[in-house]
Amino acid sequence: MTSAPPTTPRVLVTGASVAGPALAWGLHRAGFDVTLLERSPEQRETGQNVDIRGIGRDVVRRMGLEATILEQLTGEIGTRFVDADGRPVAEFPGEEGQDGPTAEVEILRGVLAQIMVDAVPDGVELRYGDHVVGVAQDATGVDVRLASGASERYDLLLVAEGRSSRTRRLVFAEETEYRDHGVTIAYGTLDRLPDDTDFWDWFTAHRGRVASIRPDNVGSIRASLSFESEPMGFERLPVDAQLTVLRERFRGAGWQSERILDGFAARPDELYAQRMEQVVVSTWSKGRVALLGDAAWGSGPTGMGTTLALVGAHVLAGELARTLTDAGDTPQRAFARYERLLRGYADSAQGMPRNGARMLHPSSRLGVRAIHTMYRVAASRPVRGFFQSHLLTNEKDVPELPDYPLLRAAPDAGVSARAAARPARG
Repeated sequence: MTSAPPTTPRVLVTGASVAGPALAWGLHRAGFDVTLLERSPEQRETGQNVDIRGIGRDVVRRMGLEATILEQLTGEIGTRFVDADGRPVAEFPGEEGQDGPTAEVEILRGVLAQIMVDAVPDGVELRYGDHVVGVAQDATGVDVRLASGASERYDLLLVAEGRSSRTRRLVFAEETEYRDHGVTIAYGTLDRLPDDTDFWDWFTAHRGRVASIRPDNVGSIRASLSFESEPMGFERLPVDAQLTVLRERFRGAGWQSERILDGFAARPDELYAQRMEQVVVSTWSKGRVALLGDAAWGSGPTGMGTTLALVGAHVLAGELARTLTDAGDTPQRAFARYERLLRGYADSAQGMPRNGARMLHPSSRLGVRAIHTMYRVAASRPVRGFFQSHLLTNEKDVPELPDYPLLRAAPDAGVSARAAARPARG
C-alpha cells in the first residue's frame, strides 16, 4: 500500500509592507503555497525615509534586490542638528561603509515596499482590501475569518503587520506589553524649496519640541514634528484636530516649524501620527501562528525597524523551509529556532534607554543648550565612531545568518509578471 503524496502547506501572510512580501518571497521559493493579504485596498505609497543597515544589506543581496534598491535612494548626504536660525550645531556627514544617523541605504518606505511586492513571485496570491477578524487553530491548521465574510483554513498564519496589529491582538493579547516613551510624532510631506539641501536637518526647541526635514528623490521634502506628552490619543484624532493641536504645541518654536505646519495642512492626506511606544511580546509564536516585524517587536523610529523586518522575514522563511525537507521537523520547532536566533538582536536593536526619548525633547532652554553640547561632542572626530556604532542604534547580539540555499536569487533577477503589468507612475 502506497502512502498519499504530501500536500503543499498553505500559508497566510498578513501585511504587505516590507516584512510580509519578503517572507512571501522566501516561502514560495521554499515550496509553500502562499497567500499575501493586505488590509489597505491598494499598495500604500506614502511614508517617510527608512534605512537598511548591517545584515539587512545581506538579506536584500541574497534576494537579488540590492542593485534595484540602490537605484532608488533618497540622496540624503548626512544629518545636521541646527539652531533656531538654521545654523548647524553639529554635523554627521554620510560616509561610505558607515551607518550613522544617515545610513548608506536611505529609501522611502513606500518605494521599498513596492520593490518588495514587485519581487513577489506570480505563484503567490496577493489580495488587497481584506483582513483577519477571527482566528481559531488546532493541531493541524488555522481557521481564519475575514472581514469580507470568507472563512479559510491554512496550515500556518504568519503576521507581518504594524505595531498596532489587529491580528496579534486576536492571538497574543495576553503576551503583549506596551511601553510608552512619552513622545508623539507627526509625519508629512512638503513642497521642496530652492534653498532646501540634501541634509536631514533636526531642530530642538524648548517645551519638549523637535522638528525635522529631510530630502527624498521624488522632488519633495519629508518632515516630522514630535513633542513630549503623556498619552492623549493624538494619533487617533481627525486630521483637522491634529493640525490644531500641532499649531498650538509649536507656536513660537522657531526655525521652519511654521513652514512644516503649513505644508502638513496643504497635504492632509499624507499626514499621519504615531506614539513612540514599544511593543514587547513574550513569545513570537503560538501553535501554528507566528509574528514578525513591528507586530513582534516594533518600537518606533529607532533606525532598525526595516532591517529587523528584512532579517526576520529571511530567517523565518529559511527555518520553515527546513520543515519541508526534514520529516522530523515541525513548524513549532522552526518558530523556536527563529526566535532563538533573533530575540537578542531584536531586543538590543529596538531597545531604547529609559527616558531616552524624553531626553531628546528637553523642556527648558538650558536643556536645549545641553543637548546641543552633547551633539557637538558626539560629532567630534574622537567620539563620532563610538557614538554611531554603540549609541545610535544600539545594535548588539547580531546573529550570523544561516545559509539558506533556496533563498538566494541572482542579482537583478527581475520582477513578477504581475509587477511588470502594473502601469508606470505618471
